[in-house]
Parts: sequence; C-alpha cells; structure tokens
Amino acid sequence: MPIAQPLLIRSCGLIMLMTLTFLFHRGPVQAQEPPKFMISAANPLAAEAGRDMLARGGSAIDAAIATQMMLTLVEPQSSGIGGGAFLLYFDKGTKQLETYDGREKAPSVIKETHFLNADGSKKKFYEAVVGGGSVGVPGVVAMMAKAHEVHGNLPWKDLFTPAIALATEGFLISPRLHYLLDRDEYLRTKPSAAAYFYETDGSAKAAGTRLKNPVLARTLTRIANEGPDAFYHGTIAEEIVETVRSDNMNPGVLSLADMANYKAVKREPVCAPYRAHRVCGMSPPTSGGITLLQTLRILENWDVPTLKPGSTEAIDLIAQASALAFADRGKYLADGDFIDIPINRLLSPDYTESRANLISPGESQLPFEAGVPLQKQGSLGLDNAIELPSTSHFSILDSFGNAVSMTTSVENVFGSRLMVGGFILNNQLTDFSFAPETEDGPVANRVQPNKRPRSSMSPTIVFDADGNLKMVIGSPGGSRIIGYVLKTVVATLDWKMGMQEAIDFPHFVNRNGALDLEADTAVADHQEPLEEIGYKVNVRSLNSGLHGILMTPKGLEGGADPRREGIVLSQ
Repeated sequence: MPIAQPLLIRSCGLIMLMTLTFLFHRGPVQAQEPPKFMISAANPLAAEAGRDMLARGGSAIDAAIATQMMLTLVEPQSSGIGGGAFLLYFDKGTKQLETYDGREKAPSVIKETHFLNADGSKKKFYEAVVGGGSVGVPGVVAMMAKAHEVHGNLPWKDLFTPAIALATEGFLISPRLHYLLDRDEYLRTKPSAAAYFYETDGSAKAAGTRLKNPVLARTLTRIANEGPDAFYHGTIAEEIVETVRSDNMNPGVLSLADMANYKAVKREPVCAPYRAHRVCGMSPPTSGGITLLQTLRILENWDVPTLKPGSTEAIDLIAQASALAFADRGKYLADGDFIDIPINRLLSPDYTESRANLISPGESQLPFEAGVPLQKQGSLGLDNAIELPSTSHFSILDSFGNAVSMTTSVENVFGSRLMVGGFILNNQLTDFSFAPETEDGPVANRVQPNKRPRSSMSPTIVFDADGNLKMVIGSPGGSRIIGYVLKTVVATLDWKMGMQEAIDFPHFVNRNGALDLEADTAVADHQEPLEEIGYKVNVRSLNSGLHGILMTPKGLEGGADPRREGIVLSQ
C-alpha cells in the first residue's frame, strides 16, 4: 500500500505565474546535470501538476493521474474523466512493460444498426456525434485506479489536490481553448456546456478569462475520497446516464448497469524489432501499435537511414509503407475480445517483407489492397470509421527510472458536447464503423454490445539493443496519430535527430489514400514532384501534439509539440 506523506499544496496563483513563464518555451530541455525526472504534456498547468507529484517522490503513475485530472479541467476539448485512454508503463526494477486499456465500451443493449437511418443509409457524422447516442462508458478513472493499485507511491487522494484547487480558484482560458470554443457550433446548443464556456450573448469567453469549475471540484473530491467506485456507482453514474438518455436530439442507451460493470483491462503489449531497437505499443482495441510496428517492419527492408530527411524519396517510401499497413488496418484490426486478430502474422518478417515487395519507389500505386496474412482468413468488409482529432498525450519518466506513455481522448473536439459533473462526455462510439457490413462481409470494427471501438492512439516506448529505455513518445491527431508517431520514431532512430528536432520536423502522412503534407513547411515544397509520381497531395495544417522523452548519452532530452501549448518540465 502507498505510504501517506505530508501533503504539499502549491498555490494556484503560483501555478498561474509559472504558466506564463513556461507557456512559450519550445526548445529541448537538457539540464546541465542529468534530470532526476521529466514530464512532457500538452498543457503547462497539467505538466506542473504531474511534476509536483514527481518532486514528492511519486511514481510515473502518480504523476499521470495528477496530469490527467488537471487536463480534465484545463484541456476539456481533448480529454478528461469522461473519456478513455491507453497507457504504457515501464517498470525499471523488473524491466517489465505493462499496458493498460481504459477504452470506452458500448452499451450492452446497443444494436449493430445504431448509426444507420431507418432507410439503411448511414447517419451524417455530426448527427451521430453530438448528443448521448455517441457516448460510451468512460474508462479513464478505472484504468488509472487499476494502475495505481500496483504502481502508485503516493495516496490516491493526494493526486487530485492540484486539479481540485485550481477548479475551485479558477484558471485562465488559453488562446487555444478560446479558439476552439469560438469556432465550435455544437457546444453552444447544450445548456450545461453553454452556461460554463459562453457568455450570455453566446460568444465564447475570452482568452485570459478566469474560469472556475466548482462542480468539477466536487466530482473530483468524491472520486478522491471514495475511489473509482464513486464514479461508476451512485450519483455521478446516475447523472451521466440521465444526461445521455435524456438528450433531446440524439439520446443514447447507456445504463447504470453498463457503468457498474465497466472494467479496465491489463493487456499484453505489442513489440517488434526495428533495426537495433525494440519498439513497443498498445495492442487492440487500438490499431496504433500494430499499424505503427507493421510500417516499421516494412521499412526495415529499405535503407531509410541513407535517405535525406524530408526528401521526395523519403516521403515516397514512408508513405507507401504506411499505406500498406493502413490497408491491413482497415480490414483486420478492431477489438480483439470480439475477433481473432493475426497479430504475430501481421508483424512476421516474411509477411512484412512480402508487403515491402509491393513498393515501387518513384511510382505511387495507392490505394493498396489488404494483404492475406492467413490463408484461412475469413471474409471481412473494409471499415469506414471516421476519426477526427481531439486527444492529448503525455510522457513521463520518474526518479526511479519508471516511464509512462499515455494517450487520452474524448474523441472529437469537446466529445459529445454533453457536460455532466463539470466534465465533458466522450463521443467514442463514432469510432466504430457506421456500416456494420459491406458486400465483402461483416466489418470487424462494427458496433456490438460491450465492445470497445477501434482507435488509432499510439502510445509508444522504445528500447535499445540492450533492453534499456530509449524513448517515450505519442501524439493526438485522430487516425493521423500513427503517421505523426512514425515520423518521429524514424527521425530519431534512423536520422539521429534529437527529441525536439524530431517533433518539430514537418509531417507527411499517408493512410492509403491522399498524401498529406504539412503546410508552410519544407515538405510542402515536394508537392509537385510527388504529384508527378502519382500521388494525390493535400497541403494542409497537421495539428499533432507530440510529447516525448529521449534518453541520450548526456541525459534526458524532452520535446513538446510547438503546434499546441505543450511544455517539458524536469528536475
């Protein structure tokens, strides 16, 4: 059991002052003396809450819980206790990597036709997203409690103190939060959210406005005092279910039994060698781990380190490898509790080599068809799930050498737009395929009772040839998450970039279709030559939120994505 320690409470005013100090820091953090611990997160207030726990002798899990609770308050558009998450934990003492699945689950009475209209046509995306019909059972609280039981050093209750204090005293709305509030046309239609985020005339509260959330403070206080059962039973659960089922436009079918029966799951990680390293990720229901690893295994058949970073040749090769992996993803990856996924075969050397042989450098042949990893593979239809980016990622290394890579989400910006207990409810059910079957057969990622929707979240931990921790990385970004993490892993391992340099490096993402190049960067200059070899190219904003830690001979190097409000803190 964790040993109780004197509670250190940092004043909210000091946190605010430190936010202003840290908000515009974007360079790599590399101390004169090797840091004892480090955290990289998407919001300075959340990073500060995590660092406070690390400074008190807390574990990486302790810091992760404090960080997530603060993100619930200050980054409600991206994640929170009304959503789900995936967590990788490396235990330095045992040299073991553990993974925790806190993905939401579908209600027990949901039908496979949930996202179809009466005439059999698919619902429009936002018709399905906004309201109770898109809400799955939130998994973050259960997942974090499960990890804390084994790996927590500090008392559970203490980990909520920073978020409770700031919710009571108030925080300043950031420019990014204001921007997203201002442009969202659906949040205003939900009374609880509208009263909290908007002025009486319907305008978004301005950046710099102090926003207090006493309702969330009370919710977090109950969970802190009573444990995770306070979330899944009793008043909080009742309010969630009532809010979901009573939505006047898009009511859901979530029940109190669904809340009470939710369990987070400890799963086996998926790992594969990549050149001299071992890369590990999360197994299904996220597709991120397998798809990232399969792409790397395909690339291992090519001499990527000799390619000029960001050149036409490098973009072409990585795009084709990614497209091949995404072709398999669309057919074979979903909740592994419901379907058999040939994971070992998808990552096997002979299969990935056969996929690599389909690449023709300088000649795009996209889209690729899914491969046949098993000769007796059943007939499956291609998935058509839409994943839009609104997620958060943080990476943590504690003073004991333990690490956390955690990606957390409410799915779309502000999730379902429903607010209860001071927090936003997810819309993760829209990560299922809207169509349950195609002419080729049932879709693996179709809606089913108690099923977890497929995700692209890709929390990742990399080890060197001797099994030592090398890198902790991850990102938000919908289905482009995989491409963002892929680019960063290749940039560090193959092109020998530092952590911040690799995160800053321009994005190029292919999901077995159009090739996305990051606007206003050097890679956008390759649009014409890439179109000449057959790509449909979109030059666009690619708003990742990569946050990572790299172990170097000189010590820890942290990186925070300049495309968001992230920061690296260490001591």
